[in-house]
Amino acid sequence: MKRWFLLAAAAACTCLALLGCATLDERQRAWIFQPSDRAWGGSASQAEGMDDVWIGFDSKVTGEQAKLHGLWLAADQPAAAQPVLLYLHGARWNVAGSAGRVRRMQELGFSVLAIDYRGFGKSTAGLPSEDMAYEDARAAWDWLAAKYPSQPRYIFGHSLGGAIAIDLASKVNDEEGTIVEGTFTSIPDVASSMKWGWLPVGPLITQRFDSIQKVAHIGSPLLVVHGANDNLIDSTLGRKLFDAYQGKKQFLLVEGGSHHSTMVVGQARYREAVTQLFSLR
Repeated sequence: MKRWFLLAAAAACTCLALLGCATLDERQRAWIFQPSDRAWGGSASQAEGMDDVWIGFDSKVTGEQAKLHGLWLAADQPAAAQPVLLYLHGARWNVAGSAGRVRRMQELGFSVLAIDYRGFGKSTAGLPSEDMAYEDARAAWDWLAAKYPSQPRYIFGHSLGGAIAIDLASKVNDEEGTIVEGTFTSIPDVASSMKWGWLPVGPLITQRFDSIQKVAHIGSPLLVVHGANDNLIDSTLGRKLFDAYQGKKQFLLVEGGSHHSTMVVGQARYREAVTQLFSLR
């Protein structure tokens, strides 16, 4: 993530002058999302046994029909009150590439629906945008609500998916809790926290993912998780996001956890935090 944003920051002014605002916006969307139909990280084999889910809807953002592909993994011991989790992945990693992380959330007691935003995996092709990703998450949430109306539903987001999760949680009122991991306050804050943060690129950023302004509108308990060794998104941004929320909450800093390994390294503490904050067994 650091590499792509440094490139974005260095090129922003030149792109604005030479290519125009519309093209700059497209460049940012490509740099931020890194959409792919590939399963990075070699974890696609862990998606075996998961069920395919297809969610169709009319997009107000594009004015066209859209279709999302997702993977469904039921809890080992499903019950009438089994908690259901919507999993929102970060940049570059599609649902197949996130399968290992999905299984770890199942191990915490959730049935899990993980979706690909448009532009990822088998979902509708095209270049994602901030508004499109928000719309995709809401479509998946509405699907879960219709499919499992009597079961407690939770929202989870990793990295960029954390910003999408916070946006969703700020707009709905039927979630039991929200979990974000390795996420940030806003894209401009991510840019300013990096080596070239002195560059005045903030006003040029169109895909802002301004979570710090939305987190106060969440009406459910919030768990913020961050790896102490995360060298992509500084843990201070996760802490600032946590501090901005005034409701029931918990901050979990996992020693030794990186941007991608926190869930593995801190699995026991993860379980403890989820159980305590959300009163799950």
